[in-house]
Amino acid sequence: MSEVKFPGVVLRECVIGDHAAVASLWHGCGLHPSRSDTVEGLVRKLARDPELFLLAVQDGELVGTVLGSYDGRRGWINRLAVRSDWRGKGLADRLMAEVERRLVALGCEKVNLLIEPENGALQAYYERLGYSVDPLIFMEKWL
Repeated sequence: MSEVKFPGVVLRECVIGDHAAVASLWHGCGLHPSRSDTVEGLVRKLARDPELFLLAVQDGELVGTVLGSYDGRRGWINRLAVRSDWRGKGLADRLMAEVERRLVALGCEKVNLLIEPENGALQAYYERLGYSVDPLIFMEKWL
């Protein structure tokens, strides 16, 4: 997508000082914080692959995020969030395209993402981007 469609919007990597703005955007978008969404969690994330945690900023205000990660085998997409007044304009597509481009540059061949049940309507969005449902059983354990 061209920059003209988003005048003044800059995509940049997240830094530690962005934590409060990121947490506020996620809260405003209805994303629930997890135990890892702390300043310490952000420090660990940025030490691993900072180039995959992208922010969309206009005039100093955060308008979107995508948190990608890569473990050397699979890429993951988390926390795609766009401020409500920016939705439907293609900004999420731009964030996704950029994080996917960066994942490919790292050698990533497959990307996974999870959708929480209350956000199930997003399935059609991701399918439009080429993602498909893989019927797996998701399990987790907090350590």
